[in-house]
Amino acid sequence: MKHIKLTLTLTLISTLGLTACGDQGVKGVKGEQGTQGSSGLNSLIAHETLTLGNNECFFGGLKITSGLDTNSDNVLAATEVTSTSTNCNINPVSASGSPLPYTVMRSDIENGAKPGSFMELRNGGYGSDMSAHPTDPTRFYALTDRGPNAKYTGEQGKGKKFVVPNYTPRIGLFELQNNGDVKKIKDILLKRPDGTPITGLPNPVGLGGTGETPYDENGNVIVENMNLPFNETTNPIKFDNYGLDSEGLVALSDGTFWVSDEYGPHIVHFNAEGVEIGRINPFASDTRNTFTLPAEFANRRANRGMEGLTITPDETTLVGIMQSTMYNPSKKVKVNDIIRIVTVNLTNGVISQYLYKQEKKQNAQSGIVALSNTEFVVIERDGHFYNQDTSAMKLLYKIDISNATDLETIIATDNITQDDALGLLIDGKTLEEIALQTDGWAIIANSGIEITNKTLLVDLVAETGYPHDKLEGMWLINDSTIGVLNDDDFATWSSGGVLEQKYLDAGQTVIDGARLYIIEGVDLAH
Repeated sequence: MKHIKLTLTLTLISTLGLTACGDQGVKGVKGEQGTQGSSGLNSLIAHETLTLGNNECFFGGLKITSGLDTNSDNVLAATEVTSTSTNCNINPVSASGSPLPYTVMRSDIENGAKPGSFMELRNGGYGSDMSAHPTDPTRFYALTDRGPNAKYTGEQGKGKKFVVPNYTPRIGLFELQNNGDVKKIKDILLKRPDGTPITGLPNPVGLGGTGETPYDENGNVIVENMNLPFNETTNPIKFDNYGLDSEGLVALSDGTFWVSDEYGPHIVHFNAEGVEIGRINPFASDTRNTFTLPAEFANRRANRGMEGLTITPDETTLVGIMQSTMYNPSKKVKVNDIIRIVTVNLTNGVISQYLYKQEKKQNAQSGIVALSNTEFVVIERDGHFYNQDTSAMKLLYKIDISNATDLETIIATDNITQDDALGLLIDGKTLEEIALQTDGWAIIANSGIEITNKTLLVDLVAETGYPHDKLEGMWLINDSTIGVLNDDDFATWSSGGVLEQKYLDAGQTVIDGARLYIIEGVDLAH
């Protein structure tokens, strides 16, 4: 801190002017000298350089304080400050965002979008979710999903090509630099309770299986022994009981993490080294569970599971949001706009459920972050690229569940019942079936069910021309600033089961990559 001393000198000047019309009088006797006045006070000014992450100027800046040195020690104490001003640095992250670092995992796969050329399979993929570091304001964690994959239908039916079958989903720790760059600090690979790395391969039936068959990049079924042909009994399809398609991330103050996924959906607790120490899912028979979600959550739509996860500021309650309408009771309810939010109290296991209505049917809720125990910011988006479709929708909403109806507390009546497998029913129909009807939301309201209140915060397309398809991560920086991150799918895409490079533009000149955007002036406090 730099101090500047200014001295104020008080000078007494007395002038006596006497004028008269007559002669000059006799000069009087000189009076006694007066006593010396007390010394004036010094005024002090202090300059303080604010570093990146400061709570007054997040991007750093200069703080100037001034006041009178009342105790004459030449140091400006806090009690002496009478004026304060700050000059904050501008946001160093450009309007086009800052790229997250990556390495090239493979470059030997033909690019189906440009025959005769090869694509980059990038070892990035961080963007399924992000979470603020609990103690360092310049750092955030980011999550990958199950690894590079592409839709494919082969001899064992619909599934995915897993280009790197043994890929381990992971958490990355990143740090924002003064110039706006993003630096990766470390990786945390997700592991089973025995410490061995998990994979992103699907779960078996009964433990969250989506019905997807895993294939390798050449379209061969991934089996237990890849040196032998598939045999349902002796060489079956390879699944992973601990496999995750990780999508939601929470970083706790004790150094541990919670991760939600799109298979089960599972919500898994990992220690600081990435080893599983707890689990929550909707399968009552799963002995790994600490708590069990309502059974209807097992009816999630494949690849549209628990996309967002957060925790209340007091770290007592997990809050998860489903990406899309659940197939409850079947895929006939697919084209819908009803979303479920679930909360799990980690101290006693009490579970609550709330309803959210989308702006457009089959949108995606791909992120959630807590502002308080009842208020949250959620992402609602479509799957379009703005550079290819100007109607693309990437929105941030503030929601409040304080006045919403907890589905778990509704008392049964003649027409409202609870089903063990399907949850709350109205006239024998699931809420997803009711919402699909022309007057469905009115029926829900008339049944005494209040939905979640929501207010638009930011339209990222309108404000930034946001070019990515998958807006999925949020970093709550302060009451007016929020960071967002996209999922780049490891820069891979597919058309008709053929692997391609993932591009942002129709001309296929700009490869999609994970980028951090920081949005200022967001009213999160009210």
